[in-house]
Amino acid sequence: MENAEPNQYHFRDLHPDIYLGTTSDRYAGWIGQIYSKEHYAGRINRRPKVVGGKAYIEEVLPVDSVEEYFQHFRVLEIDYTFYRLLTEEDGTPTQNYHVLRHYRRHIHDNDAVILKVPQIVFAQKLRRGTEYIPNEAYLNPKIFTRQFYKPALEVLGKPLTGFIFEQEYQRNQDRLPEKEMVRSLEAFFEAIPKDHRYHTEIRTGSLLIPSFFRVLEKHGVGQVLSHWTWLPPLREQFAKTGNKILNAGRVLVIRLVTPIDMRYEVAYEKAHPFDKMVEGMLQPKMIEETTQLMHQGIEKGVKVMVLVNNRTGGNAPLIAQAIAEKFLSPC
Repeated sequence: MENAEPNQYHFRDLHPDIYLGTTSDRYAGWIGQIYSKEHYAGRINRRPKVVGGKAYIEEVLPVDSVEEYFQHFRVLEIDYTFYRLLTEEDGTPTQNYHVLRHYRRHIHDNDAVILKVPQIVFAQKLRRGTEYIPNEAYLNPKIFTRQFYKPALEVLGKPLTGFIFEQEYQRNQDRLPEKEMVRSLEAFFEAIPKDHRYHTEIRTGSLLIPSFFRVLEKHGVGQVLSHWTWLPPLREQFAKTGNKILNAGRVLVIRLVTPIDMRYEVAYEKAHPFDKMVEGMLQPKMIEETTQLMHQGIEKGVKVMVLVNNRTGGNAPLIAQAIAEKFLSPC
């Protein structure tokens, strides 16, 4: 496309049906790429984070930096919503609600936002300290609808482009029998508001089975193709559905999260502080398969949304650049 400039990190005009973005934003490590240094002098927040028992400091930009973000990318996944609902049971807005409302003040109607649905809705077990406990709210349609879906619509309006339901990796002993899993998912999607913006990311490869895909297709819920630690490659995931687009809105979401066979804490340690590529970390096959799926999506007449995480190679803008250059290069 004429206005696409991967070398300048301008990815908005790659193709009318291609949305390239990231799984989060506000990284100070992106200053000089996506963000202008002079805008954030004295405004960078330093916060501690513990990953895999190791302590790190993350440098985070203010929310208004999202205006610069959308000068470069067409879509943003806001992932902090994964950790808390938008309202309490009595309807009182949570801190996440207020932060999301702050984001909305700096997002234009032609920008696209995808929200991670809180884990309390779609995770079978929740981590509490060093243990995982059963989630009593698992697949509760009322909690999703009242405490997340409706307030999300209220706050974001037009830019709200998608919801991602992420199910955690499940060990053999923790998995529900196939019929019970399918029945519970069927009941959940039957009970929540009908919407063409739903997508589901399953992180257990053995659960990517025909009965699960039939539920998604029946309710128009998309299959998220996820490049993640314990999942098969992207094209293999897609092939399990017969290369079908299950989402009723004709959208395919691809999330590039971690290198295959690399655990989260290892990927985080290698990538931190997310300001450069890490030698040997990026897997070339991920770039190849992502761009193949982008072209395949265009041929099918669907929108393809590619969401890049720093942890797949060290720096999301540079990974997006590699994807854009490969996508635009002659076959």
